[in-house]
Amino acid sequence: MQVIPPRETDLGGLVVRRLLPRAARRTIGPWCFLDLVGPLSFRAPVMDVPPHPHMGLQTVSWLLEGEMLHKDSLGSEALARPGTLNLMTSGRGIAHSEETPATHSGRLHAAQLWVALPDVDRDIEPAFDAYGERPIVDLAGGRAVVILGEVGGVRASGRTFSPIVAAELTIDGGAEIAVPLARGFEHGLVPLTGACTSAGDPLAIDHLYVVEPETGTLRLRAGAGGTARALLIGGAPFGEEILMWWNFVARTTDEMAAAREDWQARRRFGEVTRYAGDRLEAPAFHAKPVPANPMS
Repeated sequence: MQVIPPRETDLGGLVVRRLLPRAARRTIGPWCFLDLVGPLSFRAPVMDVPPHPHMGLQTVSWLLEGEMLHKDSLGSEALARPGTLNLMTSGRGIAHSEETPATHSGRLHAAQLWVALPDVDRDIEPAFDAYGERPIVDLAGGRAVVILGEVGGVRASGRTFSPIVAAELTIDGGAEIAVPLARGFEHGLVPLTGACTSAGDPLAIDHLYVVEPETGTLRLRAGAGGTARALLIGGAPFGEEILMWWNFVARTTDEMAAAREDWQARRRFGEVTRYAGDRLEAPAFHAKPVPANPMS
Protein backbone atom coordinates (compact mmCIF):
# COMPACT_ATOMS: atom_id res chain seq x y z
CA MET A 1 0.00 0.00 0.00
CA GLN A 2 1.10 3.55 -0.70
CA VAL A 3 1.92 5.24 2.64
CA ILE A 4 1.37 8.96 3.23
CA PRO A 5 2.67 10.38 6.53
CA PRO A 6 0.81 13.28 8.18
CA ARG A 7 1.91 16.89 7.94
CA GLU A 8 1.36 19.03 11.02
CA THR A 9 -0.54 22.26 10.40
CA ASP A 10 -1.24 25.00 12.97
CA LEU A 11 -4.80 26.32 12.82
CA GLY A 12 -4.69 29.28 15.15
CA GLY A 13 -3.00 27.40 17.99
CA LEU A 14 -4.70 24.07 17.33
CA VAL A 15 -2.25 21.65 15.71
CA VAL A 16 -3.81 19.17 13.28
CA ARG A 17 -2.30 16.40 11.18
CA ARG A 18 -3.18 16.70 7.49
CA LEU A 19 -3.38 13.62 5.27
CA LEU A 20 -5.32 15.01 2.28
CA PRO A 21 -4.59 16.79 0.05
CA ARG A 22 -0.89 15.93 -0.24
CA ALA A 23 1.49 16.02 -3.17
CA ALA A 24 1.59 12.22 -3.21
CA ARG A 25 -2.19 11.91 -3.19
CA ARG A 26 -4.79 14.61 -3.73
CA THR A 27 -8.03 12.65 -3.52
CA ILE A 28 -9.49 9.25 -2.70
CA GLY A 29 -12.72 9.01 -4.66
CA PRO A 30 -14.44 12.34 -3.95
CA TRP A 31 -12.69 12.71 -0.55
CA CYS A 32 -10.42 15.72 -0.98
CA PHE A 33 -9.48 16.77 2.57
CA LEU A 34 -8.66 14.90 5.78
CA ASP A 35 -7.41 16.40 9.05
CA LEU A 36 -6.94 14.60 12.36
CA VAL A 37 -7.23 16.43 15.69
CA GLY A 38 -6.01 15.01 19.00
CA PRO A 39 -6.21 13.01 21.10
CA LEU A 40 -6.09 16.04 23.42
CA SER A 41 -6.71 16.54 27.14
CA PHE A 42 -7.59 20.03 28.37
CA ARG A 43 -9.47 22.10 30.93
CA ALA A 44 -10.34 25.26 29.01
CA PRO A 45 -12.08 24.82 25.63
CA VAL A 46 -9.44 24.02 23.01
CA MET A 47 -11.33 24.49 19.73
CA ASP A 48 -12.67 27.84 18.55
CA VAL A 49 -12.80 28.16 14.77
CA PRO A 50 -14.65 31.40 13.92
CA PRO A 51 -17.18 31.61 11.09
CA HIS A 52 -15.64 30.89 7.70
CA PRO A 53 -17.08 30.10 4.24
CA HIS A 54 -17.28 26.89 2.20
CA MET A 55 -18.45 26.18 -1.32
CA GLY A 56 -18.47 23.17 -3.66
CA LEU A 57 -18.07 20.54 -0.96
CA GLN A 58 -19.48 18.65 2.02
CA THR A 59 -17.88 18.67 5.46
CA VAL A 60 -17.90 15.48 7.53
CA SER A 61 -17.15 15.72 11.27
CA TRP A 62 -16.51 12.41 13.06
CA LEU A 63 -15.45 12.19 16.72
CA LEU A 64 -13.74 9.38 18.59
CA GLU A 65 -13.64 11.36 21.85
CA GLY A 66 -15.08 14.61 23.12
CA GLU A 67 -17.55 17.12 21.75
CA MET A 68 -17.70 19.67 18.93
CA LEU A 69 -20.35 22.36 18.55
CA HIS A 70 -21.37 23.33 15.01
CA LYS A 71 -23.15 26.60 14.13
CA ASP A 72 -23.91 27.80 10.61
CA SER A 73 -25.48 30.54 8.52
CA LEU A 74 -28.67 28.50 8.08
CA GLY A 75 -29.29 28.87 11.82
CA SER A 76 -28.29 25.27 12.57
CA GLU A 77 -26.66 24.38 15.88
CA ALA A 78 -25.62 20.78 16.58
CA LEU A 79 -23.37 19.07 19.10
CA ALA A 80 -21.29 16.22 17.69
CA ARG A 81 -20.27 13.36 20.01
CA PRO A 82 -18.61 9.99 19.38
CA GLY A 83 -20.87 7.87 17.18
CA THR A 84 -22.81 10.83 15.73
CA LEU A 85 -22.31 12.51 12.38
CA ASN A 86 -22.41 16.20 11.44
CA LEU A 87 -22.75 16.49 7.67
CA MET A 88 -22.79 19.94 6.06
CA THR A 89 -23.45 20.44 2.35
CA SER A 90 -22.08 23.80 1.27
CA GLY A 91 -23.42 23.80 -2.27
CA ARG A 92 -23.11 27.31 -3.68
CA GLY A 93 -22.08 28.72 -0.30
CA ILE A 94 -22.44 28.46 3.47
CA ALA A 95 -20.58 29.70 6.56
CA HIS A 96 -20.04 27.85 9.83
CA SER A 97 -18.07 27.82 13.06
CA GLU A 98 -16.79 24.97 15.24
CA GLU A 99 -16.19 25.17 18.98
CA THR A 100 -15.56 23.16 22.10
CA PRO A 101 -18.82 23.62 24.03
CA ALA A 102 -18.78 25.29 27.44
CA THR A 103 -19.70 21.98 29.06
CA HIS A 104 -17.25 19.38 27.83
CA SER A 105 -15.38 16.21 28.76
CA GLY A 106 -11.90 17.74 28.48
CA ARG A 107 -11.04 15.36 25.64
CA LEU A 108 -10.96 15.71 21.86
CA HIS A 109 -10.05 13.21 19.15
CA ALA A 110 -11.66 13.84 15.77
CA ALA A 111 -11.46 13.50 12.02
CA GLN A 112 -12.50 16.38 9.77
CA LEU A 113 -13.11 15.53 6.12
CA TRP A 114 -14.34 17.16 2.93
CA VAL A 115 -16.12 15.57 -0.01
CA ALA A 116 -15.92 17.35 -3.39
CA LEU A 117 -19.34 17.86 -4.96
CA PRO A 118 -19.67 16.83 -8.62
CA ASP A 119 -20.11 19.66 -11.09
CA VAL A 120 -23.81 18.97 -11.57
CA ASP A 121 -24.50 19.43 -7.83
CA ARG A 122 -21.99 22.00 -6.65
CA ASP A 123 -24.33 25.00 -6.93
CA ILE A 124 -27.24 23.50 -5.00
CA GLU A 125 -28.73 25.18 -1.96
CA PRO A 126 -26.73 24.61 1.25
CA ALA A 127 -27.96 22.15 3.89
CA PHE A 128 -26.98 20.69 7.25
CA ASP A 129 -27.81 17.24 8.64
CA ALA A 130 -27.06 15.80 12.08
CA TYR A 131 -27.36 12.04 12.59
CA GLY A 132 -27.71 10.73 16.14
CA GLU A 133 -26.38 7.24 15.49
CA ARG A 134 -24.83 5.18 12.71
CA PRO A 135 -25.41 1.51 11.84
CA ILE A 136 -22.94 -1.12 13.06
CA VAL A 137 -21.75 -4.14 11.08
CA ASP A 138 -20.52 -7.06 13.17
CA LEU A 139 -17.41 -8.63 11.68
CA ALA A 140 -15.64 -11.70 13.01
CA GLY A 141 -13.00 -10.22 15.31
CA GLY A 142 -14.45 -6.71 15.39
CA ARG A 143 -17.00 -4.34 13.93
CA ALA A 144 -17.51 -1.44 11.55
CA VAL A 145 -19.52 1.71 12.26
CA VAL A 146 -20.82 2.85 8.88
CA ILE A 147 -20.45 6.62 8.74
CA LEU A 148 -21.58 7.05 5.12
CA GLY A 149 -22.26 4.66 2.29
CA GLU A 150 -22.34 0.88 2.68
CA VAL A 151 -20.22 -1.84 4.29
CA GLY A 152 -21.12 -5.52 4.08
CA GLY A 153 -24.61 -4.81 2.78
CA VAL A 154 -25.42 -2.34 5.59
CA ARG A 155 -26.07 1.21 4.41
CA ALA A 156 -25.97 4.39 6.47
CA SER A 157 -28.46 7.13 5.70
CA GLY A 158 -26.95 10.41 4.63
CA ARG A 159 -27.02 13.05 1.92
CA THR A 160 -24.42 11.99 -0.67
CA PHE A 161 -23.79 12.95 -4.29
CA SER A 162 -21.18 10.38 -5.40
CA PRO A 163 -20.62 6.65 -4.73
CA ILE A 164 -18.82 6.84 -1.40
CA VAL A 165 -18.00 5.03 1.84
CA ALA A 166 -16.64 5.93 5.27
CA ALA A 167 -16.44 3.68 8.33
CA GLU A 168 -14.78 3.47 11.72
CA LEU A 169 -13.27 0.01 12.19
CA THR A 170 -12.62 -1.66 15.54
CA ILE A 171 -10.43 -4.79 15.76
CA ASP A 172 -10.50 -6.78 19.00
CA GLY A 173 -7.16 -7.45 20.69
CA GLY A 174 -5.30 -10.29 18.98
CA ALA A 175 -8.05 -10.75 16.40
CA GLU A 176 -8.21 -10.26 12.64
CA ILE A 177 -11.10 -8.75 10.71
CA ALA A 178 -11.90 -9.03 7.01
CA VAL A 179 -13.51 -5.83 5.73
CA PRO A 180 -15.39 -6.17 2.42
CA LEU A 181 -14.48 -3.43 -0.06
CA ALA A 182 -16.43 -2.25 -3.08
CA ARG A 183 -14.58 -3.15 -6.25
CA GLY A 184 -14.02 -0.16 -8.48
CA PHE A 185 -13.64 2.17 -5.48
CA GLU A 186 -10.45 3.88 -4.40
CA HIS A 187 -9.86 3.25 -0.67
CA GLY A 188 -7.72 4.75 2.07
CA LEU A 189 -7.11 3.48 5.62
CA VAL A 190 -5.96 5.55 8.61
CA PRO A 191 -4.99 3.69 11.83
CA LEU A 192 -6.20 5.80 14.76
CA THR A 193 -5.48 3.95 18.01
CA GLY A 194 -3.82 0.68 19.03
CA ALA A 195 -1.35 -1.62 17.28
CA CYS A 196 -2.50 -2.90 13.90
CA THR A 197 -1.01 -4.89 11.02
CA SER A 198 -1.98 -5.75 7.46
CA ALA A 199 -0.46 -8.80 5.76
CA GLY A 200 1.98 -8.95 8.68
CA ASP A 201 3.23 -5.39 8.19
CA PRO A 202 2.75 -2.89 11.05
CA LEU A 203 0.64 0.17 10.24
CA ALA A 204 1.61 3.53 11.74
CA ILE A 205 -0.93 5.62 13.63
CA ASP A 206 -2.26 8.68 11.75
CA HIS A 207 -0.72 7.64 8.43
CA LEU A 208 -2.83 7.26 5.29
CA TYR A 209 -2.54 3.89 3.54
CA VAL A 210 -3.86 3.83 -0.02
CA VAL A 211 -5.29 0.39 -0.73
CA GLU A 212 -4.36 -1.35 -3.97
CA PRO A 213 -7.04 -0.97 -6.68
CA GLU A 214 -9.54 -3.83 -7.03
CA THR A 215 -8.83 -5.16 -3.54
CA GLY A 216 -12.00 -6.99 -2.52
CA THR A 217 -11.19 -7.62 1.15
CA LEU A 218 -9.01 -5.68 3.58
CA ARG A 219 -7.59 -7.83 6.39
CA LEU A 220 -6.42 -6.12 9.56
CA ARG A 221 -5.05 -7.66 12.77
CA ALA A 222 -4.82 -5.98 16.17
CA GLY A 223 -1.98 -6.59 18.58
CA ALA A 224 -2.58 -8.82 21.58
CA GLY A 225 -2.31 -5.84 23.92
CA GLY A 226 -5.70 -4.32 23.12
CA THR A 227 -8.18 -3.18 20.51
CA ALA A 228 -7.23 -1.11 17.48
CA ARG A 229 -9.34 1.47 15.65
CA ALA A 230 -9.01 2.78 12.12
CA LEU A 231 -10.83 5.03 9.67
CA LEU A 232 -11.73 3.68 6.23
CA ILE A 233 -12.69 6.05 3.40
CA GLY A 234 -13.37 5.33 -0.25
CA GLY A 235 -15.34 6.09 -3.35
CA ALA A 236 -15.54 5.75 -7.09
CA PRO A 237 -12.79 7.67 -8.92
CA PHE A 238 -14.09 11.23 -9.05
CA GLY A 239 -13.35 11.83 -12.72
CA GLU A 240 -13.45 15.63 -12.52
CA GLU A 241 -10.53 18.03 -12.19
CA ILE A 242 -11.04 20.32 -9.23
CA LEU A 243 -9.14 23.19 -7.64
CA MET A 244 -8.83 23.85 -3.91
CA TRP A 245 -7.94 27.10 -2.18
CA TRP A 246 -8.62 28.11 1.43
CA ASN A 247 -12.09 26.64 2.16
CA PHE A 248 -13.30 26.43 -1.42
CA VAL A 249 -13.55 23.66 -4.01
CA ALA A 250 -14.05 25.01 -7.53
CA ARG A 251 -13.14 24.47 -11.17
CA THR A 252 -11.51 27.79 -12.11
CA THR A 253 -9.41 30.49 -10.44
CA ASP A 254 -12.05 33.06 -11.41
CA GLU A 255 -14.57 31.19 -9.25
CA MET A 256 -12.10 31.25 -6.35
CA ALA A 257 -11.53 34.98 -6.67
CA ALA A 258 -15.28 35.67 -6.89
CA ALA A 259 -15.97 33.56 -3.80
CA ARG A 260 -13.30 35.42 -1.83
CA GLU A 261 -14.76 38.77 -2.90
CA ASP A 262 -18.26 37.64 -1.91
CA TRP A 263 -17.06 36.58 1.54
CA GLN A 264 -15.25 39.86 2.13
CA ALA A 265 -18.32 41.81 0.95
CA ARG A 266 -20.67 39.70 3.11
CA ARG A 267 -22.48 38.27 0.10
CA ARG A 268 -23.61 34.72 -0.72
CA PHE A 269 -22.46 32.84 2.41
CA GLY A 270 -24.68 34.39 5.10
CA GLU A 271 -23.87 35.12 8.73
CA VAL A 272 -23.39 32.76 11.68
CA THR A 273 -25.46 34.84 14.07
CA ARG A 274 -25.23 32.35 16.96
CA TYR A 275 -21.44 32.66 17.15
CA ALA A 276 -20.18 35.13 19.77
CA GLY A 277 -17.24 36.77 18.04
CA ASP A 278 -15.77 37.99 14.80
CA ARG A 279 -15.61 35.93 11.64
CA LEU A 280 -12.42 34.97 9.79
CA GLU A 281 -11.10 37.28 7.10
CA ALA A 282 -10.07 35.68 3.82
CA PRO A 283 -6.35 35.47 3.10
CA ALA A 284 -4.91 37.19 0.05
CA PHE A 285 -5.72 35.25 -3.09
CA HIS A 286 -2.90 34.15 -5.37
CA ALA A 287 -4.12 32.48 -8.56
CA LYS A 288 -2.07 29.31 -8.07
CA PRO A 289 -4.45 26.78 -6.47
CA VAL A 290 -3.19 23.21 -6.77
CA PRO A 291 -5.32 20.73 -8.74
CA ALA A 292 -6.82 18.41 -6.16
CA ASN A 293 -7.50 15.61 -8.62
CA PRO A 294 -4.74 15.55 -11.26
CA MET A 295 -6.00 13.85 -14.40
CA SER A 296 -3.85 11.18 -16.01
